Amino acid sequence: MNTSADARKVRIEYDYPASADRIWELWTTASGIESWWAPDGFVVRVDALDLRPEGTLTYTMTATGAEQVAFMQGAGLPLSTTSTKTFTTVEPRRRLGYTTMADFIPGVTPYEFLTEVELTTTDDGVRVTMTVDAMHDKEWTQRLVAGRRNELANLEKLVG
Repeated sequence: MNTSADARKVRIEYDYPASADRIWELWTTASGIESWWAPDGFVVRVDALDLRPEGTLTYTMTATGAEQVAFMQGAGLPLSTTSTKTFTTVEPRRRLGYTTMADFIPGVTPYEFLTEVELTTTDDGVRVTMTVDAMHDKEWTQRLVAGRRNELANLEKLVG
């Protein structure tokens, strides 16, 4: 896994020994998302999925691990958070883009940030390149990157 960042964007690359079809299915179906999306110590339930530009994904993420529950409580965050992503790009087996509303951070005015995912077929499988807008400060950007890296590692466990 490679990670790079500038002041406004973070890029994470990960190679998987799987086809673009398999990675696309895991990224764009309710059962696929529920199987890997959550970072360790959390679970995800997909509430609604409309995979098309301007369609949405709504899901609820819940802290279940003792360490994660303690962190969320200590940070004044709820144990369950419902999030909605709005798709900006849907190109099957190639590209997926979506905005996320960051409306769960105490004391921070809600704002949207963009995630773009590109799948590139390689000799050994597929490379996933994820580019994400930085969040409002360095700490939250680091949290975002750590969560996304953990999620991508969970995806590898399914296909590796």
